[in-house]
Amino acid sequence: MFFARLLVAVAFSVIQPKAPARDDFAATNTLSLADAKRAAFERNWDLLAAQSGIDAAQAQLIVAREFPNPTASVSTAKIGDRESGTILGNGLWERNYDSIAAVSQLIEIGGKRHDRQMAARAGVAGARAAFFDERRLLDQGVTKAYVAAALAGENARILNESAGYLRHEADLAEVKFDAGAISDSDKKQIEISAEQFELQARSADAAAVQARIAVEVLLGVKQPGGNWTPADSLDALIATPATATNELKPEAARPDVLAADANLRNSTANLKLQKAMRIPDPTISIGAEHNPPGGGPPVDTFNVGVSFPLPLWNRNGGNIKAAEAARDQAEFALQKAEAQAAADIANAESEYDEASQRWRRYRDQTVPKSAKVRDAVAFAYEKGGASLVDLLEAERTDNDVRIAAAQAQADTASATADLTAARSVVSNTELISTRQ
Repeated sequence: MFFARLLVAVAFSVIQPKAPARDDFAATNTLSLADAKRAAFERNWDLLAAQSGIDAAQAQLIVAREFPNPTASVSTAKIGDRESGTILGNGLWERNYDSIAAVSQLIEIGGKRHDRQMAARAGVAGARAAFFDERRLLDQGVTKAYVAAALAGENARILNESAGYLRHEADLAEVKFDAGAISDSDKKQIEISAEQFELQARSADAAAVQARIAVEVLLGVKQPGGNWTPADSLDALIATPATATNELKPEAARPDVLAADANLRNSTANLKLQKAMRIPDPTISIGAEHNPPGGGPPVDTFNVGVSFPLPLWNRNGGNIKAAEAARDQAEFALQKAEAQAAADIANAESEYDEASQRWRRYRDQTVPKSAKVRDAVAFAYEKGGASLVDLLEAERTDNDVRIAAAQAQADTASATADLTAARSVVSNTELISTRQ
């Protein structure tokens, strides 16, 4: 019996779909930038909400395409007469009740249906553009947050390394102190400097955890804890920014600009719709009347009618005025979005040029010089050719230089993300044919 249950349990576990892992980095405790972006595109809450916005806009397009439903009505009069029977009899159909059945249908004229559909199509295009823009900003945000996490980890590594250097010097100082070569105050100064670096390293470790938690929030992790390490170093994160895509796609534009343009088309179509609403829509009705006479043959007639509101007091002036204001606001918003896109590119290019030049100078000149000075002063101090002040100053300077170089690396990687996001464009064809 036990083995039978075991076989059933195994078979059930095989056919059941396996639940996805809670985090992509749970197995290895590391996370690459590519995996972080992939997870964010799948689970980020803002991006999922933007995708739902496409569904809502498409639902509005379905509503705009639907015809208004006809109205059926049935009425009976002359009920309650004492002598309701006729020569035909006293059944419900033979009584002298006046019964009318009719079907009415509203007919939209003046291009209202077309304008409503044009507004809805522009709404779908705007929702798709908003989705692409949210994806663009998410890509930028994940990259910068990942770079910040890598920088925090690098700062902690540098501080721990500097503390290790001074701990080594402190061990040598202990030997010198026992031999009477240095004073107790010199030995304690080295120990204090090493402890300061260690405390700063702990603070950097805490900052690194916070930076990793910020990445997890963008990835849609429900219980972020920061218990992972970046798989990509700052060196690996520095890449050449993508070229301006609109040079390859002249008809393309940035998603936020496309969204503003779609909003302008939506408001323009809505303005036309509100102006068309001044034209009254007729309601056509077709019905049949059954009224058995008291003495003659039955009288069954068909009737056709038309009704429409008289535009005497309300010419839809308020809605037209509001639609004109909305159209003007959308036009200004489009102009602002276009100017902002150009400004973002100019700022990002300037930021990238400065950061990359600063990083290359640190990498090629300042960091190697600082390391040589530190090693030379440390060697001289061990041989008695340099003072304690010189040793501590060289170590602090080298620590500051390496941290500044790491900051320059991170600034370059972040500037690359900003420039790539500023240059990211989408064509109208992609906007129409691609949902994600």
